[in-house]
Amino acid sequence: MIMGAGEKIRLIRRSLVDKAALGFMVISTVLTICVLGLILGYVIIQGSGYINWSFLTSLPTPVGEGGGGIANALVGSLIVVGIASLMAVPIGVGAAVFANEYRSRWLGWFVRFLADVFTGVPAIVVGLFAYAMVVQPMGSFSAFSGSVAYAFLMIPILVISAQEALRLVPNSIREASLALGVPVWKTILRIVLPTCSRALMTGLLLAFARALGEASPMLFTAFGNSFWNVDLTKPIATVPLVIYRYAVAPYDDWHAQAWAASLILVFIVLIASSLTRLAFRSRLDD
Repeated sequence: MIMGAGEKIRLIRRSLVDKAALGFMVISTVLTICVLGLILGYVIIQGSGYINWSFLTSLPTPVGEGGGGIANALVGSLIVVGIASLMAVPIGVGAAVFANEYRSRWLGWFVRFLADVFTGVPAIVVGLFAYAMVVQPMGSFSAFSGSVAYAFLMIPILVISAQEALRLVPNSIREASLALGVPVWKTILRIVLPTCSRALMTGLLLAFARALGEASPMLFTAFGNSFWNVDLTKPIATVPLVIYRYAVAPYDDWHAQAWAASLILVFIVLIASSLTRLAFRSRLDD
């Protein structure tokens, strides 16, 4: 087969375009890895020198005194995010079940639309909303209001991830259960949800990682303190809030603690992300 001049030109042009696209993707990948590696490396260099057992288990010290730690902030973050998860999981998964299993209703479409919209809402706006809806009626900052703010951030992620998980369940499983006379609600509760439980856990870990790193909602809700506190009606410290306040303070020791707390927060998020990937990979293997 003899190729004409025009055909040769098109093949050469196509080859050049393919090579240019491949080169662009390689450069973009390398730049992304370099930027992320630079950020992670800088945080490790700045924060690793201050991390020790005392830093993880002691309370903050007054200005002018050396040492101190973020033990209350670590516990506070776990409390706030844990309660937020208890609020967000039933609402998020329930909304996803309704939107996916009863998709013929207009409200199901509306739930999906709201989840897509609120995923992009800035965290500071969510914090301001929680301040108006919870802090002002209660008359004080509190751990509970911080949990409400985090729950608002987690719900859209849970709705979307749970919807995707439910869509992975074959319709044949639902039809087989319904054919045996099992009610719809029991089919969902006993068959559908257990089948996609790993994918649901993946969504929970993603929402957990998103909420754990946000500081701006805590400025309007939890507010922070320097003491041990497990009272949900009182202000409570969280790691992102400590990082923010130490970073803007004019004290070198606090700056070092902010970097150390940042490194701990990065490690926690990395662990959550790694667990997410492992859960997703094991689900694919199954």
